[in-house]
Amino acid sequence: MRRSRVILVRTRPRSPAMADLPATQANRMALADERTLMRQGHTFLDEKRVLLATETMRRLRAHQAEEAALVEALQAAAAALRAALQRHGRSGLAAQPVASPAVAPGLQAARFLGVTVLEVAPAERPDDEARVPATTAADPSPDAEACRAAFAALLAPLAALAVSAGNLERLASEYRRTERRALALENVLLPEVAQALGRIDEQLTLTDQEEAVRIRQAARTQTGSITQMG
Repeated sequence: MRRSRVILVRTRPRSPAMADLPATQANRMALADERTLMRQGHTFLDEKRVLLATETMRRLRAHQAEEAALVEALQAAAAALRAALQRHGRSGLAAQPVASPAVAPGLQAARFLGVTVLEVAPAERPDDEARVPATTAADPSPDAEACRAAFAALLAPLAALAVSAGNLERLASEYRRTERRALALENVLLPEVAQALGRIDEQLTLTDQEEAVRIRQAARTQTGSITQMG
């Protein structure tokens, strides 16, 4: 992960275009260095992509388990509601007191590969505040109390599921962005650098061959002149 500071700055647009770079040893060395950094960048992004996918799948499985548990809790709450309605009727149940106001759960933030992930910290409050005493109801009953408790118990898992969904969305967004960068290096920038290096190498090879021919011709000319003078 430490290599990210060095790598991602190399994906800037280049001017002039690589195809127009003069065939010099300096340009060849610069492109070779840039290709090395790009390869390191691609390795880093590929590793990051794998780590993000692994963490996303881990959290997705946990999210699905929490969602299944919430569905069961909703079904239990619906059953409690039916029992309370049978006992009190709609008007009688509407007259029942609600549970005391829920305390908002705390949130703890952390960072995973630059992505903010949140965790729900359970809210603490005295047990005597968790439920409204049945004696405050005009017509108290175990069914009404069970219904009230079942729906109050849904608040914490709903909050946890919402936080989990936000984490999954942020991780997926970072994965897509990382994948775009990795593919840009793999399919665009690295082939572009390789093509430019090949062109420069070819031109430098031709230049060296031409220079060698000129040197041999000059040597032959000088040898002929010396022979004639002798």
